[in-house]
Amino acid sequence: MSQDSQHGKWTISSSDDDDDDEEDLPLSGTTTTQSLEPARLSAASPLTLGSEARRSAAKNQLNPVKCERSPSLAGKRKSDASEGTGWALSDSDDDDKDVKENSQSHLPKKAPPSPKTKKPKVKEERPPSPHGRLYYIDEPEDFFESNIPCLNDTYRFYLNKVTGLDKKYNTGALHIRDILSPLFGTLKESVQFNYCFDIPWMVQQYPQEFRDRPVLIVHGDKREAKARLLQQAQPFPHVRFCQAKLDIAFGTHHTKMMLLWYEEGFRVIILTSNLIRADWYQKTQGMWMSPLFPRLPVGSGLSAGESPTFFKRDLLDYLTSYRAPELEEWIQRIKEHDLSETRVYLVGSTPGRFVGPDMERWGHLRLRKLLYEHTNPIPGEEKWPVIGQFSSIGSMGLDKTKWLAGEFQRTMTTLGKSSSRPDPPVLLLYPAVEDVRMSLEGYPAGGSLPYSIQTAQKQLWLHAYFHRWKANATGRSHAMPHIKTYMRVSPDFTELAWFLVTSANLSKAAWGALEKNNSQVMVRSYELGVLYVPSAFRNPTGTCGS
Repeated sequence: MSQDSQHGKWTISSSDDDDDDEEDLPLSGTTTTQSLEPARLSAASPLTLGSEARRSAAKNQLNPVKCERSPSLAGKRKSDASEGTGWALSDSDDDDKDVKENSQSHLPKKAPPSPKTKKPKVKEERPPSPHGRLYYIDEPEDFFESNIPCLNDTYRFYLNKVTGLDKKYNTGALHIRDILSPLFGTLKESVQFNYCFDIPWMVQQYPQEFRDRPVLIVHGDKREAKARLLQQAQPFPHVRFCQAKLDIAFGTHHTKMMLLWYEEGFRVIILTSNLIRADWYQKTQGMWMSPLFPRLPVGSGLSAGESPTFFKRDLLDYLTSYRAPELEEWIQRIKEHDLSETRVYLVGSTPGRFVGPDMERWGHLRLRKLLYEHTNPIPGEEKWPVIGQFSSIGSMGLDKTKWLAGEFQRTMTTLGKSSSRPDPPVLLLYPAVEDVRMSLEGYPAGGSLPYSIQTAQKQLWLHAYFHRWKANATGRSHAMPHIKTYMRVSPDFTELAWFLVTSANLSKAAWGALEKNNSQVMVRSYELGVLYVPSAFRNPTGTCGS
């Protein structure tokens, strides 16, 4: 629906998802308020402000699991003149038809048709996307790496390659074919944790020489969706499955991670892309790629190969939380490797209700604990904004104090052990409708930006936080973000107090919510990300330059 207010003009479209992080929903409500220009982003430079994106289901592409519906973007507009409020509600029940805007507000008035006259066809109110729907083009010859790419080994944060950009903007960025390339190791076996899969497409991304190596798929699908997933894999006997337990309603298996076992060692990749083509094509996505972890000498102790950030311990804890026999051999393999070169902290979510010390193991309370223990207060920190950037928005309550400005903001504003906690600006980045229209994918990009009308109508207070997506320095302003990043940045956007890249969107399902007078935290979904703090990189100034 559309509303003119002090926060700009909004358009909110409907979807079926209210409380969870389903990603295959129509274009969500977005704002056209103040733009926020990210700090010196570079495809090759880590610790830059958010960028990334996600999948859009195009009509000319086979739909993978969880992508059954066409990317309806707003449905048919329905003007409600009776209330005189200026709102126009939209619905998206007609997912198989092209999007039509039936509001007559900008059309010249016509005489009402006579009873015998056929009602004139309503013209589209929304201007067309300059890119239309034919946005899948072949990658150029030099799109994939033929030599070991020049990568930044300090922070190991990379953007995904985006087709349609000047080549300089893809320097230092990676495609899934690059990640699975023999350039990074001789692959023996792999695990793919994800939310949405296109199995035939995924298999094709492996090099020919690795294409029959065992792959374990960790997913959260049930019933019909699970049956479709298994059917996709029938031609590929080397693909096996592990179903993640989702015992709490509205939870999803949203983690996106690769475990790659090579003849030379072992590697972990934590990313934001689903395993479907659209997520690796013209969206902004990001990832952390670990170093190549070597095998430990036989007979090494239990604590051998641990990093200063306890990444090995935390990764093992996360995998153990699945309670899945299929992951036991991978847990053992990780124990046998040296992960001591890792410089990031793992921040995960796993479904459950947690009390006591376990409350700080998962979700935003895990992040709060890490920020409390491993960051330091900064002079003038009240001017250092907290920035959140995401691709989906869940239900957060009737007012901001219910969750966002309460427990979640307390986490995001934590800097060290300071007793005082000034309230800095909180800026939430989300594409506006015009950004989607002008994107490389056009309106179909909105299929990866779900925000249901039912939820949006209940939390209009959220509009005041929104700022539009911009990524000019990386050439990705028109590559809609499926990346999720959260950070604390200096007023001039040149330094970071901390930076997180994660699968977690802005929702209680992903981050967890306190219950029972703050004595318990409930988390619905599996999520995973990595946290950068200056102390882990031996930065004496206590900040990271971008």
